Amino acid sequence: MDLALLRTFVTVHRAGSFTRAAALLGLSQPAVTSQIRTLERQLGKPLFLRQARGVTPTTIGDELAHKAAPHLDALVEIAESGLDDDSSLRTLHLAGPPEFIAERALPALTELTGDDGQGFALRASFGTAEEALEGLASGHHDLAISTARPRGALLTATPLCDEEHVLVAAPRWLERIGAEALRLKGAPALEDLPVVEVHESLPFVSRYWASVFDSRPAASGTVIVPDLRAVLACAIAGAGLAVLPRYLCALALADGTIATLHDPPVPPLRTYFLVVRTGTLAMPHIARAHEWLQRAATAWC
Repeated sequence: MDLALLRTFVTVHRAGSFTRAAALLGLSQPAVTSQIRTLERQLGKPLFLRQARGVTPTTIGDELAHKAAPHLDALVEIAESGLDDDSSLRTLHLAGPPEFIAERALPALTELTGDDGQGFALRASFGTAEEALEGLASGHHDLAISTARPRGALLTATPLCDEEHVLVAAPRWLERIGAEALRLKGAPALEDLPVVEVHESLPFVSRYWASVFDSRPAASGTVIVPDLRAVLACAIAGAGLAVLPRYLCALALADGTIATLHDPPVPPLRTYFLVVRTGTLAMPHIARAHEWLQRAATAWC
């Protein structure tokens, strides 16, 4: 059986689409379709059911993918290792949100970059959930941390941890509004406060308002900066209210440089996922990083 045909088959199986697989393989869609038909003729059995949106594997297709994918991944591992100057040191390409990667993931993973015979080099890329997942699917990354769970069979997601969101501002804003007014009025008491956010759409503030106040924020962004660490710095400086992950602002809350404006009975949560291309956990350096991050996350929740 032609290994090139098997590689195309496994890619289609994971992508769930001839078009998506063609993009990942650098082939035309007709070429992918032709290779799958050739493999089906060789086996004498259909491997996929064609649908309006993509394809669904048959029972035979699932069985073949289960048997073939680990071996193909192992061959890719051998081939890529052979290209390294030092075959004992692989490179892990990690992608995800800048704050979480910087504050959580990198401090945990740098312990695995030592020269212990099992270590790896580490490269990190920052981006939105969409950018991280797109780069992972295209083969630019090995592991992504995302707040969005991907769909389809190409990527496999594992829940990593939940982060609690907190509504904060510099203490002078709390003094100006008054804790009692906040308790009695809720969201309306906050309407005149400036807002610090990561985007004009106010994703964190809007999610908090919808979850806690069952409403939409009336204010618009006063300071927009695409990094939550900068949002925290602006909030501490008194630029306005902000909604931040608790892990990111815990020290500032503890030393009093910012204050909690609202303490709901059930705080808003956001889940992070560890995402890999399906089957790549057979590669030791990816599997080790995946396991290590899951272990570290037990202390983050």
